[in-house]
Amino acid sequence: MRRSLLFGMLLLLWLVPAVSASAAADGGDRIVLVGSVLVGREETVDDLVVVDGDVTIRGEVTGDVVVIDGDVTIRGSVAGDVVAVSGLATLGRRGRIGGDLVYGDETPVQTPGSQVGGEVKKFEIGDASIIGAIGAWIAFTVSLLLLGLVLLLLAPRAGDAVARTGRAKPLIAALVGLLAFFLLPVIAIAASVTIIGLPLGIVLLLLILPLYAIGYLTTALVVGRRVLKKGLILAFVAGLVILQLLALIPIAGALIGFLATIFGLGVLLVALLRARRA
Repeated sequence: MRRSLLFGMLLLLWLVPAVSASAAADGGDRIVLVGSVLVGREETVDDLVVVDGDVTIRGEVTGDVVVIDGDVTIRGSVAGDVVAVSGLATLGRRGRIGGDLVYGDETPVQTPGSQVGGEVKKFEIGDASIIGAIGAWIAFTVSLLLLGLVLLLLAPRAGDAVARTGRAKPLIAALVGLLAFFLLPVIAIAASVTIIGLPLGIVLLLLILPLYAIGYLTTALVVGRRVLKKGLILAFVAGLVILQLLALIPIAGALIGFLATIFGLGVLLVALLRARRA
């Protein structure tokens, strides 16, 4: 259990860096969700992706630079493309870009002496949607990871019980989850019609989305347990990665997410009923 917890926390720290993060000096890709990134003069990075934060490059980037929301200042060199979706790209006098400079909202500032090997072009709508979808997927995955780790740390025994229920009662859980998925909103709306039931209806409406999210995380835990028999947190991380990768499949991904939510919701309810009987 301790090893699994350590693994989960290390993965969490890698995915969610500090508010101010600097690129590693020994190279490698760098992915930052929130925070500014500085590539120093003596530093080298492969690909650099920042969802929300400013980027300053004084050293060398051997791959591409993609910034979803933030300014990009280049005083060093970038071998590949530079993409600034929402923010200002500025090239200093010694700034070098081997590929294209692609911008979204603001026209880049190019100081005399800077060089762009490819084209300087405005972001296409299709490209923007792809980059935005990738950013949203990363943010959503990290949010689910955080929520799941918190729940498992607070109630590890409940996680074990849920995993056992998913293995022992899969068909019943799926049927219960299907009923609950559609009945919960109906009950909430019906309760809100009356003055007496209004508080209950409001609470149910506010809890529906969190319950669906927890149901999805429950399925991730069950799937992870099928792959890894030991280590609750490690199994959860593995299951979540599997589900999130499957969610990338066009059309089928949405269906998989829907089914995972239904199944997980049913597993939760069945586990609660079994715990009450016990």
